[in-house]
Amino acid sequence: MALLFSLILAICTRSAFLASPSGVRLVGGLHRCEGRVEVKQNGQWGTVCDDGWDMKDVAVVCRELGCGAANGTPSGILYEPPAENEQKVFIQEVGCTGTEDTLAQCEQEEAYNCLHNEDAGALCENPESPFSPVPENVRLADGPGHCKGRVEVKHQNQWYSVCQTGWSLRAAKVVCRQLGCGRAVLTQKRCNKPAQGQRSKWLSQMSCSGREATLQDCPSGPWGKSTCIHDEDTWVECEDPFDLRLVGGDKLCSGRLEVLHKGVWGSVCDDNWGEKEDQVVCKQLGCGKSLSPSFKDRKSYGPGVGRIWLDDVHCSGEEQSLEQCQHRFWGYHDCTHQEDVAVICSG
Repeated sequence: MALLFSLILAICTRSAFLASPSGVRLVGGLHRCEGRVEVKQNGQWGTVCDDGWDMKDVAVVCRELGCGAANGTPSGILYEPPAENEQKVFIQEVGCTGTEDTLAQCEQEEAYNCLHNEDAGALCENPESPFSPVPENVRLADGPGHCKGRVEVKHQNQWYSVCQTGWSLRAAKVVCRQLGCGRAVLTQKRCNKPAQGQRSKWLSQMSCSGREATLQDCPSGPWGKSTCIHDEDTWVECEDPFDLRLVGGDKLCSGRLEVLHKGVWGSVCDDNWGEKEDQVVCKQLGCGKSLSPSFKDRKSYGPGVGRIWLDDVHCSGEEQSLEQCQHRFWGYHDCTHQEDVAVICSG
């Protein structure tokens, strides 16, 4: 009877938990993209039970933290120091589809029968590592960078081309997400000879909804059976992934803020900029905490040149990436470079 009551309570309180502000972090790993999974609720950090925990859940954690692809679901007890006894296990039975932006958007239950020996862990690619590989089962070949090119998939250690037949922008959206790139902006046949593939055709008649976690999750024609020619190779272009940097200082963790959008670096206007926005930048860069620089210190890095990408940025302080904060449309502003944001972090 007690167990039944706990089950009912968990179901009834699920929506209330999801509505609360949340965050996620990985603790005890070799880098910020590996470790025991912890979530924040009502100002307190607690762990996640590994009941129902799988690679789709890890993929969402990696995305929320701005890490690379999901690589594993290690046990959380492998990471030191272990969770403290008074620390609570907050959630269990997490059920992500793999396409959510945050763990809070996934189905989940309030934990009722888990101990810390069941803590979940996550292993993501570390984007700061110079050796971080591109996901191994899909790639964009022969393009300028890994976010533009001819679509190829890997099967049994061989790379194969993908036919344009049945392809859509929804399928391109899946590829861009899988590769850790920005949104899909173009998909077309690639008829010019230099960009055509010389590999065997393997996939055609793709039918993606756009919500799939990987291209391999999309319905398609039979693998390995295609009558397409290379004039029908699929070409996809994604926006470059969002990135930011601090420039003009003598350290990586202080300087004028610049963000990368559509492959171009540009500055950020200081209208309504404050401590919470500083915190998000320092967190995203792995540079510790904001040192709350004075107006004079901020202006010591000088004005930028070129594009001003963001204006009226507003963060709650919980975001893992500045891209998740509210702001005007990219490139819309009423600023000059004399108003460029600068940030100084403790790192």
